[in-house]
Amino acid sequence: MRKILLVDDEMRMLDLLDLYLSQNGFSCIKKTSGACALDYMEDHAIELVIIDVMMPDMDGWELCQLIKQQSDVPIIMLTAKGSKPDVVKGLTIGADDYIAKPFDEEELIARIEAVLRRTKATGSEIIFKELQLNKESYDFYYQKKKIPVTQKEFVLLELFLTHQNHVFSREHLITKIWGYGVYIEDRTVDSHIRNIREKLREVDFPIDQHLQTVWGIGYKWVS
Repeated sequence: MRKILLVDDEMRMLDLLDLYLSQNGFSCIKKTSGACALDYMEDHAIELVIIDVMMPDMDGWELCQLIKQQSDVPIIMLTAKGSKPDVVKGLTIGADDYIAKPFDEEELIARIEAVLRRTKATGSEIIFKELQLNKESYDFYYQKKKIPVTQKEFVLLELFLTHQNHVFSREHLITKIWGYGVYIEDRTVDSHIRNIREKLREVDFPIDQHLQTVWGIGYKWVS
């Protein structure tokens, strides 16, 4: 089943969305805060996020921006605010669509399907030799055998494979993967790279020929 992350501080709204979506072939993960949503996305792959704008602590605008700094997962904003400035703001900061409450169930499903089609059409697969990375499902394969990777490892692999032979400093990787204004130590990047290497060595992919350390700077993927 296609997995959707629902983020709203009102459990009743989460349950209502879950009811609609589960009847249409979606599996829903419900979170009541932006922080909980980000924690979940750290280690789980999803296909789409639906975010309510008006939430305490971290509103939907901020959550949308934080997600887009580290992932290209599509986002639909769901809110009682339906004025033109709010719609423009949502789309400007990276949302893929915007639905105002109260919403029609059929329209909601149609918009979700449309967003998923658009994002899939932009190119959902990256293939390198016998590695296959699917940006739609967040699956990663070697010789058609699935390799379990975390969300951060997946995004790192996607960055390297789409920018082969480009040297990334650790600082650049921290900004691209974890976002601006987040304190992450260099050794956290090194730990993720080490995990990627170990997982690919286990399936006999010649990772040391491709994911190379550039001493004193960072890393690059050699084609």
